[in-house]
Formats: sequence, structure tokens, C-alpha cells
Amino acid sequence: MYKRLRPLLFSLPPESAHNLGLAVARFSKPVRSTVKGVLRYDASVLSQYLWGLQFNNPIGLAAGLDKNAVAVPFWAAIGFGFVEVGSVSARAWKGNPKPRLFRLPADRALINRMGLNNQGVEKIGARLSRLPNGLPPVGVNIVKTPDAKILGAAAIEDFTTTLESVITSASYVTLNVSCPNTSEGKTFEEPEALDGLLEAVLKIRNDTRRHLPILVKLSPPVSTRFVFDSFIDEIIEVCMSHGVDGFVAANTLSSRPELQTPTREILRIGVGGLSGEPLDDASTHLVRYLYRRTEGLVPIVGVGGVSSAESAFRKILAGASLLQLYTALVYEGPSLVKQIKMGLSQLLIEHGFQTIKQAVGAEERVRWRLEKPTRRTPAQQHPQGT
Repeated sequence: MYKRLRPLLFSLPPESAHNLGLAVARFSKPVRSTVKGVLRYDASVLSQYLWGLQFNNPIGLAAGLDKNAVAVPFWAAIGFGFVEVGSVSARAWKGNPKPRLFRLPADRALINRMGLNNQGVEKIGARLSRLPNGLPPVGVNIVKTPDAKILGAAAIEDFTTTLESVITSASYVTLNVSCPNTSEGKTFEEPEALDGLLEAVLKIRNDTRRHLPILVKLSPPVSTRFVFDSFIDEIIEVCMSHGVDGFVAANTLSSRPELQTPTREILRIGVGGLSGEPLDDASTHLVRYLYRRTEGLVPIVGVGGVSSAESAFRKILAGASLLQLYTALVYEGPSLVKQIKMGLSQLLIEHGFQTIKQAVGAEERVRWRLEKPTRRTPAQQHPQGT
């Protein structure tokens, strides 16, 4: 059905189509049970516990699609194993002037310079507190209000105000310190600034009786050769010294790798963060680098270019415990979630994994298995799932 409707949606400006789709999702309650029945797929090989939370599958909704947490039950109904809302800031923010969202169909990608538009934590926090029971984990991506006048200690206080407002309702919190779409740039993706922010955030978290998982979202490598310098090592060291619970890799890409879209069209669009399939290699490389540098001690959420079971499997083998989608949904629609889960279950079992945790970071082992395939039993050829 989505593929039949997609030409109509793509005839609209991208942000108008986004808002229309979000409105449909928001008011989907009358058909939610039907949608859930059609798109349901559960397989024990996909289930895992992380941070004391049950994830029935590793496929989550990335931050940016449902900024204001208006359609969380719908995302659960189409089969996501977790949902991340936001980015949420202490104050409501209008974002950048329109147009600020652009499609690149030839590359199955988007460019956005939304500018962190959201309704502010007062409204969003209240909405989160009213969510029904029985939903999958709901993470909240939080960010500093993108006002250039908020600096230094005031910037940290702005961040912590948001944290305090969602600390009782969020399953986990992601600190978005690397958004490229504001005039301020990446305000906290400097080791010294990040150190001060984490000290304040983790003090608030540790003063509560609940151990809320704190994740940090990082930028992908800019170089097409995926070369990291000491800067990323310093960031990782700061995060690990404070005991962060995980990383999200990666944010959108401010540079432009080799694209199918004509250069003149890219120049016409201008600045913004690139997401979708062109980000796949860069984000996977960051996942791999984080996994190796941290020796697999904390979970990593892989995001950027996940559009198929194969791309999901690659990120898991590189070191991702969880995955997130956004751009691929624009091109494929809600059924993509089920397709990825079914294909991923098959791939895990084909390569001898009984649980998804066994596959995390197992790149070298799988390369060996691919070179020397083993005979599969009938049970392995058809993973159990409904």
C-alpha cells in the first residue's frame, strides 16, 4: 500500500509529506491492531537484554522522525523493538527557515537542515509521561536549545533541565552533542566541553534511585578514507572515564561523498546533514572503531544507511547491538521493519548464531564462515517466527 501511495507523497514538498505521514501515524489508533497483526514478526534469535531493558528485536526508530513524541504507539505497532524521540531541548525551538528537508531519490538519501525544531521539553515530557504501558523501550534524544546566547555553564544547565524533565519517563537518554544543522555547530563535541557536560549529567542521573542509561551520539568520519585522528580517541576516553552506558553512531554527514544525484542539484540544495544509504559505510566504520576502542564494553546503536537485512547484519558484525532506521522508511514504508527482521533472523541462523549477542562484533568469524560454508539443517533454513 505504501508503495502505491509513495508517488502521491513524493509529489508534496518533503516536509509536508513528513508532517502528513506523522499525522496519519498519530491518529492511527482505530487501525493499530490490524497494522500490528499484519506487520508482526517475532523471533527469539533477535531478542536481548541491554541496560536491564528487554528489546524484542534490535530495530529501532531513529531520532528526528518523531521529534515531539506524538506517535510512539504507532511505531510500536509496526514492529520496532524500541523508539527514540527528539531531539528535545529545554525550550521550544522553530528551527531553520524552510525549505529545510530535501530528497535525493537516486541515492535513497535525504539532506536536512531542520535546525532542531521541537516543542520543548515541557510539552514533550508531559506527553511521554502519559504513554501507555506495554510499549517497547522509549529513548529520548536531548540537545541544548540551539540559541547562540546560551553559553558555558548556562548551556550545561539547559541540557540538565531537559534531562531532569524526562528522567522518570525515558527508558534511556541520548546526548546529541554532534548535530551539524545549527549555526552553533557541534557545541559539545569537544573533549573539554563534553567532560563538563557529562560530569553534570551523570551527577543528576546518579543522584536518582534509578540508573537511567546515558548514551552519547557522535558524528561519522568526514574523510572518505574513514581516517580517525586523536580527536575521536579523546572523546571516547572522556565518555568511558565518566562511565557512559553506550554510543549512538552516527549522526548525519555534513560532507558529500560520491553521489548519484547531479552535482548541480547538490549545490542547489546547499548545506545540511546527509542521511540514508550514502552514510552506510561511514557509520559502520564508526561502529567498528568504537567497538574496538571500547573493547565491546558498552553497547553501540548503529544508525545511518540501514535499509536492508544485509546492511543491518553488517553493522551488527561490526559491533552494533541495536540499530535505527529513518531515511529508509521514507523510501520503503512501514513494512520495511518486518522485512529487515525476517532477513536478519535468517542471516543470524545461517551463520551459526543462536542469539544476536553472539553476532555483535563477530566480523572476523563470519568472514571465515563465509569462506567455508557449512551445511544447514532444515530447522536452520527456516527460522521460527510469527
